[in-house]
Amino acid sequence: MATSSTEPSSQSAPGAAGQSNEPIVLAVPKGRILKELRPLLSKAGIEPEPAFDDPSARQLTFGTNIPHFSIIRVRSFDVATFVAFGAAHLGVAGNDVLMEFDYSELYAPVDLNIGHCRLSVAEPEEMIGSDDPSRWSHIRIATKYPGVTRKHFSARGVQAECIKLNGAMELAPGMGLCRRIVDLVSTGKTLKDNGLVEIEKIADVTSRLIVNRAALKTRPTEMTPWIDRFREVANAA
Repeated sequence: MATSSTEPSSQSAPGAAGQSNEPIVLAVPKGRILKELRPLLSKAGIEPEPAFDDPSARQLTFGTNIPHFSIIRVRSFDVATFVAFGAAHLGVAGNDVLMEFDYSELYAPVDLNIGHCRLSVAEPEEMIGSDDPSRWSHIRIATKYPGVTRKHFSARGVQAECIKLNGAMELAPGMGLCRRIVDLVSTGKTLKDNGLVEIEKIADVTSRLIVNRAALKTRPTEMTPWIDRFREVANAA
């Protein structure tokens, strides 16, 4: 299977033969992950319309060089929801999002090997030395991942009271909201700049190709070749 960035004809695109009248929709996340994903799209033979690469463009839906194949660009947490509920057939989401929502409607067959980071527990630097995580029984934590956080601590007998925040997590300890946070960590610089230290890793995170299970079941001749193509591109990276 070719993985070059040259424009494929409609006959060579996955699912072109006997495809449904309904267009295939790929949901992708905004931000940092999209920058890493963009070369993989080209290697998979998907070239979005020029507005997709225009930072000033406000549109969220984009056509591609492949007939009946479009891309929507949404918040990273929303990719899983769009795919799970059938508004998109394929998507790219971090396993942090997949763990948090745990949608049974999603199938994640390909690790794209991009978006590397980790989901971790952090606390103020001055607490290190006096704090003993093995003695925790109840903790209050600010996080965007209350489901994952509760499950993680419940497994070791700790009750986690989660304060849901969608951003600026590092402010919570300094503002007296809580003493600890659970958040994504890449280099650790943001934590350090805010006087926080990573003390425990919950999970390693990468971005995955996700597929709506119903779409895969009802349109296998269209979905399966895309899974194969993204797997080949990811393995070659």
